[in-house]
Amino acid sequence: MLLEQLINGITLGSIYAIVALGFTLVFGVLGIINMAHGEIFMIGAFIGVVVTGTLGLPIWMAFLAAIIVTAVLGYLLEQFALRPLRGKKGVSHLAPLISTIGVSIFLENLSHHLFGAGNHPFKNAFAEVHFTIGSITIYVVQIVIFVISVVLMMALSYWLSKTRAGKALRATAENLDTASILGVNTKQIITLTVVMASAMGGIAGILVGMAFNSVNPQMGLSIGLKGLAIIILGGMGSVKGAMAGGLILGLAETLMVAYGDSGYRDAIAFIAIIVILLVRPQGLFGQKTSEGRP
Repeated sequence: MLLEQLINGITLGSIYAIVALGFTLVFGVLGIINMAHGEIFMIGAFIGVVVTGTLGLPIWMAFLAAIIVTAVLGYLLEQFALRPLRGKKGVSHLAPLISTIGVSIFLENLSHHLFGAGNHPFKNAFAEVHFTIGSITIYVVQIVIFVISVVLMMALSYWLSKTRAGKALRATAENLDTASILGVNTKQIITLTVVMASAMGGIAGILVGMAFNSVNPQMGLSIGLKGLAIIILGGMGSVKGAMAGGLILGLAETLMVAYGDSGYRDAIAFIAIIVILLVRPQGLFGQKTSEGRP
């Protein structure tokens, strides 16, 4: 029983980690919290509903469509909600945050208009396929979600550390002006970052649909707040922290549901985060100094 719950927690934590990676990429480069990320994630989930349910296409097509749509949303977000405010004299440092909140409200209302309220079923060929090892039941969908999450995280880590574009992104995150002087096209890198973060949100949306077999227009707010909590726990701007924080939150929620009161699932998980931050205020992988970014 415990091992099954640990598997469930790791599966959920893997999804949370992907959501948090989108937050941490944008924060690492722009130094802002993208409050529209949760709703972009939600749109990705609904794209999966349309592709697999309405159109009857296979799940890999849902992933492809969600990546394309959410990447376009990320591009539009950067072009029309973030770029006009960047570097503009007299603009409050809170303006980009307010702008992304406005986009999140718009996307949630748009989803209500297009898809309607309430839960929508997500067709998933792996939903009931499972196998048993001793007394432990493992669903194929759990393996698929975990493998996709690990591959995505490894690919992102490799891209950031080994490729030219990844190094340019890290340089931009370290110091925007210095990176620009060194020849990095910072505008292009910023756009790429927001597009990548949004596309990862789309992938996470499909994974959530596969895990829970339903999606709804309100899911973006809940997942978005959890993603924000995870990057604070792991360390603002830290990719490793996003991965670790996601797994911690997923395991905490799952174990609370299994061995405690499910009504207090979110409360206990966030209390655990508060306790960790009291011990290590900068987060698990954050820097101790406040001047630099992780």
